[in-house]
Amino acid sequence: MRIVCVGAGPAGLYFSILAKLSNRNHEVIVVERNPPGVTYGWGVVFWEDLLDDLYRSDPESARAIERAAAGWDTQEIHLRGQQVAHVGRYAFSMGRERLLDILLDRAKSLGVNVQFQRKVEDLSEFSGSSLIVACDGANSRIRQLHGNPFHTHVEQGKARYIWLGTDKVFNKFTFAFEETPAGWIWFHAYRFNDEASTCIVECPPETWEGLGFGQLGPDETLRCLEGIFKRHLEGHSLMIQKRGDGTTQWLNFKRVTNARWSHGNVVLMGDAAHTTHFSIGSGTKLAIQDAIGLARKLCAAASLPAALVEYEQERRTALTSLQSAARLSARWFENVPRHVDQHAVDFAWALLNRRGVPQRWRYLLHLASQDAAVRDMLRWGHSARGWVRSRLRPRASAAPG
Repeated sequence: MRIVCVGAGPAGLYFSILAKLSNRNHEVIVVERNPPGVTYGWGVVFWEDLLDDLYRSDPESARAIERAAAGWDTQEIHLRGQQVAHVGRYAFSMGRERLLDILLDRAKSLGVNVQFQRKVEDLSEFSGSSLIVACDGANSRIRQLHGNPFHTHVEQGKARYIWLGTDKVFNKFTFAFEETPAGWIWFHAYRFNDEASTCIVECPPETWEGLGFGQLGPDETLRCLEGIFKRHLEGHSLMIQKRGDGTTQWLNFKRVTNARWSHGNVVLMGDAAHTTHFSIGSGTKLAIQDAIGLARKLCAAASLPAALVEYEQERRTALTSLQSAARLSARWFENVPRHVDQHAVDFAWALLNRRGVPQRWRYLLHLASQDAAVRDMLRWGHSARGWVRSRLRPRASAAPG
């Protein structure tokens, strides 16, 4: 089978690895329009369940990813820079560039042909291919090449956001909400290695306009934001990835859905098929799980058309609850000004439960966890559970079947 993946992000590279592992005789090509080492974004977040999936699918790359990941077990919510609330949550993060390097090295070691700086103009370039995997992002060019066969729908969010980096190492996942004369603005920040953190700044359109970000260049934008979040950055700098035209990349989140995920021998994967709001931190996880799902169906199904149908059905079902949670989360952040008129502890509770109705006992635990001794005990419990789970993963991956 000749397989072409368009897009060398986590979905495309990981699928290419699994395709090769399933059959070394497959000819697998990954096509990427950017040069080697060029990627957009800073760090990525993932959870224990993704590590479990990685170990079951390819223990070699899973070990490398786990070694490179940074863990955090606490969230801090700062309101007006004066009130702080604490929330326990255990997860991992790592640099997007480092993740791609690991997957690229693994793919090449298996014989995947990775071609950089190749922009796809027409699918006829891949005539003779058995399968073309479109994993080239939310603005997928492959998805748009021949009309709209996937019946794509794009819904644009209200809030404006910008994906930044900082040399301030946030050892705890940190939310900081500040009020300016133009309105509310906030960031989500987490470390992805020992030297840097991701810092996503978000605000309502009224705040964005009132602060004049539409007229500010990249450096002016950074200086303005550094001033607003001075007490949180503690003298550290923000960093930006500039676009080719030199402008500052403020975005509105795009919720992408498709009525169908395959057309002929072309199939969608990752953000090309679906997007989930960044506030739930599941984009990379879902992209890799798409790759695992497609690879599994290609091995098990009676034919390629059957595999594509079964892949779409399975992944749509798996996505349902997360997509619902993502919509609720995005809506909550779009309406932050409605929630801020309360103490930080109650505000943090609202933020924590923005995706559903919580149980009463969890609120009592939340109140108790504002005490440092209780937090230490909870962290110890999370750490112990994570240690046990990490020891079980290699055994599970080595088990037959």
